[in-house]
Amino acid sequence: MDADFSHDVRYLSDFLAATSSADLVIGSRYINGVRVEGWRFRRLLLSKLANMYVSYIMVRPVWDFTAGFRCYRRQLLEAINLNEVKSDGYAFQIEMTYLAFKHGFQVVEIPIIFKERKHGASKISRRVVWEALWLTLRCRAPLVEIFKHLAFVFKDYNEWVDTQQPRVDK
Repeated sequence: MDADFSHDVRYLSDFLAATSSADLVIGSRYINGVRVEGWRFRRLLLSKLANMYVSYIMVRPVWDFTAGFRCYRRQLLEAINLNEVKSDGYAFQIEMTYLAFKHGFQVVEIPIIFKERKHGASKISRRVVWEALWLTLRCRAPLVEIFKHLAFVFKDYNEWVDTQQPRVDK
């Protein structure tokens, strides 16, 4: 979780409860709508579009790949060779989610409210954005799957997510 109070500790019990059925629990800003307070529209749009891009290229049922509020079960972390993880920042969150799926672990999201930090500044930069874009392409699904998945652009995306992974709603 972020140390700048953007993530509320009140969700910790929800995370622990969700680990009874999941190996990676993601505190999602985008499941069941947008739950972000204090961001300018441009930043929110960039974040939402980035997460849509990752979801469509990787064909994984996750609303918030770049979320930093997470809970990993020890078995997942032991199964992944952490020395081979090369990414930073948002790409790290994307890569760890990808590796969780690749190794057959269960991933779920729980809704949280994300609040903009009161002090400090975002570490997002062009380098961070490019790293995430390229990592996503390296971890992409087969093109056939990507094209099939694009059909859901014009449908209810919840329908596809619900058929892929269980959801933990609060």
